[in-house]
Amino acid sequence: MEREKAHYSIVMLCRVLHVSCSGFYAGRKREPSARAREDAMLTDRIRSIHEQSRQTYGAPRIHAELADAGMRCGTKRVARLMRGAGIVGCHRRRHMVTTVREPAASLAPDHLQRQFVAEKPNSRWTADITYVPTWSGFLYLAVVLDIFSRRIIGWAMADHLRTELVLSALDMALWTRRPAPGVIHHSDHGCQYTSIAFGTRCQEAGVVPSLGSRGDCFDNAITESFFATLECELLDRHVFRTRTQARTAIFDYLEGFYNTHRRHSALDYLSPAEFERQFTTEMAA
Repeated sequence: MEREKAHYSIVMLCRVLHVSCSGFYAGRKREPSARAREDAMLTDRIRSIHEQSRQTYGAPRIHAELADAGMRCGTKRVARLMRGAGIVGCHRRRHMVTTVREPAASLAPDHLQRQFVAEKPNSRWTADITYVPTWSGFLYLAVVLDIFSRRIIGWAMADHLRTELVLSALDMALWTRRPAPGVIHHSDHGCQYTSIAFGTRCQEAGVVPSLGSRGDCFDNAITESFFATLECELLDRHVFRTRTQARTAIFDYLEGFYNTHRRHSALDYLSPAEFERQFTTEMAA
């Protein structure tokens, strides 16, 4: 009615919409309801959380942030307010093959059998490689993930897919975690993971190699899920001119956000670092 009153009389608009003229004028003077004021305040908080999450969080994680701050509301209400404010999370990209099996390689057994759970840190790790497109060519990222906390404990980046890439990621995981002998390292059948050099390094460090079945992404689904998150929340939202720019952005995402702040649905919406901290506290108690 406010928009059309320049073309039609208020009396006619009220008659067409079946409302009273007195109700229309009273509504113009009426203060916003308590619910409307709460929604406005909540929307501001939702927008702030969304910005702090690098514009990646959807309704479930924003709801977890609000609950952690002591603000009680439902996930559906958060989703409604996000729609009204035009606030959205992010989505996925297509898959590309980065690892190819070496036909003559001897294969390790599958020690996980798709059981992506661990009762403590440094008992089960998974690993894989993804690609990062830049104007200067692809940058390749290899990671090692601790199944217990979903934390990225080792990573390496290079402009090639040679075995040195995955060895660097494994060495970082070994250096940062100092695991006891017997930790399982699970990956796909990529030639980097079936190479003699990689097998020798695992043997030296007391790491037990594990390989899923050939050509089945579900046997390493937990790492594939991390890559989907990385691609959705970082890679698909930025264009990198150089590999150096990509390296800097990935480092900032891994160490400045994902490991330390990003809430994970599989961890009861705690970050990997907080999940490990709570586990350490409980064990000490």
